[in-house]
Amino acid sequence: MYSSSLADAPQIREPLHAPVAHLIRGGVIEGIHYGSVVVLGADGTVDFQLGDIEAAFYPRSAVKPLQAVAMVRAGLPLEGDLLSLAAASHSGGEVHLEGTRRILDLAGLTEDDLRNVPDLPYDPALRDAWIRADRGPSRLAQNCSGKHAAMLYTCKLNGWSLEDYLDPGHPLQKAIAEIVEDLTGQKIARVSVDGCGAPLFSLSLHGLARAAARITTAAPGTPEARVADAMRDHAEMASGAGRDVAALMRAVPGLLAKDGFEGVQVAALPDGRAIAVKIADGANRARVPVAAAALARAGVDPSLLTAFAGEALLGGGEPVGQITPVRALDPVAPA
Repeated sequence: MYSSSLADAPQIREPLHAPVAHLIRGGVIEGIHYGSVVVLGADGTVDFQLGDIEAAFYPRSAVKPLQAVAMVRAGLPLEGDLLSLAAASHSGGEVHLEGTRRILDLAGLTEDDLRNVPDLPYDPALRDAWIRADRGPSRLAQNCSGKHAAMLYTCKLNGWSLEDYLDPGHPLQKAIAEIVEDLTGQKIARVSVDGCGAPLFSLSLHGLARAAARITTAAPGTPEARVADAMRDHAEMASGAGRDVAALMRAVPGLLAKDGFEGVQVAALPDGRAIAVKIADGANRARVPVAAAALARAGVDPSLLTAFAGEALLGGGEPVGQITPVRALDPVAPA
């Protein structure tokens, strides 16, 4: 289904995005979100594409499942909730902070060893509570702390240096880059720095979807399957209570899903069907309904996706419209 040889890196260019969602108020299109969408069939072929699925882009936190697979391949022994946390963009709840402490304890390390950027919790209510309690930014509270703790644990197990674990030339980051290329099936176009300080790899949207499909179709017990099982079984640990990505995994049986800043979403089913979405302007309000529409286009029962159809547009405090995926994303009726 997938070639063992790597394709060339995606081209760095201005992406040729297309309209993917309309803001409809009172029956009039008030605004348009542009972006790109890819839907892969179970055999790995492109069943549907919209916009530019081959241009280089940064997947942001949607790449975390790939990073977790790389760490497990390098010997990371985490399972269950802690492995899910290693692939998380968490909300900063106490369960996430305590889980990160547990990973650090297993490594014989502390919060002071983390090199991610201190931040307040991602969840607005939790953030407000921290501010009211006069609590400042924390490396533990930052939404990537579980990943960073797992990176340190992986380094400790392999005898790699800890202080510079975020350097792209570090053995850990070189191992992660190798696995990212393996799973996407293409060379990395460029390496930058993510918001948390970790190396960030530029891929294509097509490659990201392909990687998610390879993770969900891997044989039981493999690093890929272990990561997929952990994230699906502990969806709230990979994000947070009330987060749309956790709700999506709960709503669709067997679905693995991960979001990323700047309007990125990837999701894959156990049979290899997969979708990936990039919203050009980074808007979350378009990411969710477009991803749901792409999943319906991939054959997911639309009745499972009604909660993700898009937020209402208000006028005078009352719903007067909504964000609607473009008609091209409508499901295709079976022949």
